[in-house]
Amino acid sequence: MFASTLIPGGLFGDFDRLRRELDELFGWAGLPTSIRSVAPGTYPALNIGTTPSSVEVYAFAPGIDPSKVEVTVDRGVLTIAGERASTLPDEQDRKVNVYARERAAGAFKRAVSLPDDIDPDRVSATYRDGVLHISIARRESAQPKRIAIQ
Repeated sequence: MFASTLIPGGLFGDFDRLRRELDELFGWAGLPTSIRSVAPGTYPALNIGTTPSSVEVYAFAPGIDPSKVEVTVDRGVLTIAGERASTLPDEQDRKVNVYARERAAGAFKRAVSLPDDIDPDRVSATYRDGVLHISIARRESAQPKRIAIQ
């Protein structure tokens, strides 16, 4: 029964083709599908996780100048903003034809909501090998404490 999805013109193949055509027609293709999703091509790509003592954010941003990146934490929102320079020649140089341009250039900005227990005074950021690593410490009062029984 499931093998028909592999056969061109099979029943499930036709339904899949129809779904893709409707997505293209109504413009749903490429949009986020959940509250935590982002549109394809969103820059920089982020990995976010937590440890008992911190929130760790990894922004994958190869080819940027770290001096042109601004990292701020304000009212529980982490913002990463900056600019990635273009590698294409100037417009005055008409000898070069560009056939594909998949690497975006220009200004970018990402904002991420953080947990309530972070300490905005204890944030560190490092950039190495195209990865921006941001570590935000949690407040000491939010750390789990062992209570001694007397």
